Amino acid sequence: MITAENISYKIGSKQILTDVSTRFEAGRVSAILGPNGAGKSTLLRCLTGSLTPDRGTITMGGRGLDDYSLADLSRKRAVLSQANPISFPFTAFEIVLMGRNPYELDHSAALNTDIAMEALEMMDAAHLRDRSFPTLSGGEQQRVQFARVISQIWEQEGASLFLDEPTSALDLKHQHQLLDLVQSLCKQHGLAVVLVMHDLNLAYHCTDDCYFIKGGRIEGSGKSRKLINAERISDIFDLPLKYAGMRFGAQQMQVQVQAEQALTGS
Repeated sequence: MITAENISYKIGSKQILTDVSTRFEAGRVSAILGPNGAGKSTLLRCLTGSLTPDRGTITMGGRGLDDYSLADLSRKRAVLSQANPISFPFTAFEIVLMGRNPYELDHSAALNTDIAMEALEMMDAAHLRDRSFPTLSGGEQQRVQFARVISQIWEQEGASLFLDEPTSALDLKHQHQLLDLVQSLCKQHGLAVVLVMHDLNLAYHCTDDCYFIKGGRIEGSGKSRKLINAERISDIFDLPLKYAGMRFGAQQMQVQVQAEQALTGS
């Protein structure tokens, strides 16, 4: 479980987060939702330890993040950032194998290689193994990077998984493949999964819980299928209610049509 209690964070004179409290349970997939600039990615970075809040506390598994060594923390949580700028010509397989770095002294090279390869296969990316990472498409890179974070917490029951816009570059098939895998791993291994997402329809259908954030403050939390509705969307995104209803309804219809086309091959 990951908790944040009354955390605040600012850059210079600009307040980014104000008295944010959250609780992300093991065995559940949770989304952080809100408009651009609301503080979603900043909150995620605070939860991972990449940023240190000005006030408040963050705990993971009942311990403060500062109580973990970097080695222990790398085994207990994995992070997929929104931007992954890699210009060196590593192969896709080498990128995934980086997720096994915390286990170099504990496992054989053969075992780490097998795990990295299986992670690639789970993301339908085994055929990319020997491709230079910078030459891959945005969606291919995203799948490879997700395979990396899977390999990092492969044998860790109750670990934490943080994903910032993990489906932003993926087509419909791979969006649902990734989120289905997230749900499966979450339930099988008791992971606490936290995603930052823009796609409200995917959040509605593919997450258990959600937090809405606006202006650096939490403006609602609960089960995704209860909380994500036209009224909430209108309030959080400053959108007239009639358009919020049309937008959410249109998103649902579009996903249904695309899913039917994917199944029929039309």
